Amino acid sequence: MQKFQNVLKDIRTLSLDQLKDYFSSIGDKPFRAKQVYDWLWSKNLHSFDEMTNLSKPLRENLTRDFFINPIAVDLLQKSTDGTIKNGVKLHDGLLVESVLIPTESRSTACVSSQVGCSLNCEFCATAKLKRMRNLEVAEIVDQVALIDRQSKEYFDRPLTNIVFMGMGEPMMNYKNVVEAIHKITKPEGLGMSPRRITVSTSGIPKMIKMLADEELKVKLALSLHSAIEHKRNEIMPFSEKFPLTDIMDSLQYWYQKTGSPITFEYCVWKGINDGDEDIKALIKYCRQVPSKVNLIQYNPIGEGKFDHRSIAAEEKYVRELEKAGITIVVRKSRGSDIDAACGQLANKSAE
Repeated sequence: MQKFQNVLKDIRTLSLDQLKDYFSSIGDKPFRAKQVYDWLWSKNLHSFDEMTNLSKPLRENLTRDFFINPIAVDLLQKSTDGTIKNGVKLHDGLLVESVLIPTESRSTACVSSQVGCSLNCEFCATAKLKRMRNLEVAEIVDQVALIDRQSKEYFDRPLTNIVFMGMGEPMMNYKNVVEAIHKITKPEGLGMSPRRITVSTSGIPKMIKMLADEELKVKLALSLHSAIEHKRNEIMPFSEKFPLTDIMDSLQYWYQKTGSPITFEYCVWKGINDGDEDIKALIKYCRQVPSKVNLIQYNPIGEGKFDHRSIAAEEKYVRELEKAGITIVVRKSRGSDIDAACGQLANKSAE
């Protein structure tokens, strides 16, 4: 049995079994652990005083021995297209951003996994920020619960989808992201469907294989942007450590283990990857594993190197991929007027 010392501890770092040990250590019944766990993870409650099925003395014990560190909305911004961006303050004063993206039939939460980012993608505003730390499990779950409440308040429906496409590289905070997904999807947590969750990565082969072995039933998206090695390395310099052949090997492993096709996220920039050779390389890469392509609209971050693709270049990508039998979807930008669009999250609201 775990010993509990007189040192305040974040209660949301305890497992259900550890909570049971705690209640046994103070002479209470272990079933109290399930009650508290339900308040914390299913109802996303942040105050012991509101745990109404617990006695006052027991709530006082919890207040004495533990604390809860909820996130707080520092600034909420609304886009003209309905998108909502939350500038989220963490318990140590650091800031991240998360986004609610509504459509006619869906409400999608775009959540962050790190404060800043570990990588150096040239086109991404978040990559310009120093990585301060990984988000804790509860901080990730809190973002989802917050956006679920906002979707119900503003659009009269619960959250339908979750994408790990906010600030940070999810695979660089692997343990906490996986545990957060468990908390989000299990019946004793938020109870959301794992098939509605997409984990987006810039491509770390070892971690993609590990995620496949977790059997989480989530979807996988790869930020690709070029299937030509030297071009991808220029766009995403860190990728020099992870050749496209190694990434493809991990994607094939993913599909073999999960049966879930991969989504390739792909921006086209004028004069960078808008040529015929770029399209041919992408088609060749896609044919190696069941997949589809999301052609993403570029959202400027003030860097002159990257410029919008021409309409002709976009149409040619669509035409050639469809001719090759590859599904391609053109994604329009959402929330760009409040810097909430893909690649724009950089805590500008906190400046």
